[in-house]
Amino acid sequence: MTSQVTDVPAPAPGRGDLFDPQCPTRGLLDRIGTKWTSMAVKVLAREHPGEVRFSELQRRMPGVSHKMLSVTLRNLTRDGLAVRRVEPSVPPAVHYRLTPLGLSLESVLAAVRTWAEEHMAEVDRANRASLREEDG
Repeated sequence: MTSQVTDVPAPAPGRGDLFDPQCPTRGLLDRIGTKWTSMAVKVLAREHPGEVRFSELQRRMPGVSHKMLSVTLRNLTRDGLAVRRVEPSVPPAVHYRLTPLGLSLESVLAAVRTWAEEHMAEVDRANRASLREEDG
């Protein structure tokens, strides 16, 4: 993949190129950049190396719907960031845990969560100011 933007250095061999419209890095960033992914990774990292049941994840992530949590966990599993284990019981108990790759993502997401929490007031002020300008 070659870079489509001339003022951005080409990526190192074997790495994605966010500026290439065909690069799968864009899809990966879409998946890992959601609030639900950040929350799920945080919950799973707290229990590492143990497992967390689906129902426990849902309880610890206020506001997440069953469908959204299912999609989030399916993406984490498909991307090799989490492992899913089904316990053969009635009803089946589904457990998740982070892989080493998923655990490596936690520190990155933690930094973004911390930044958001520390700067939310400033962002909120900027949003309110922008709305006043639009109304004005």
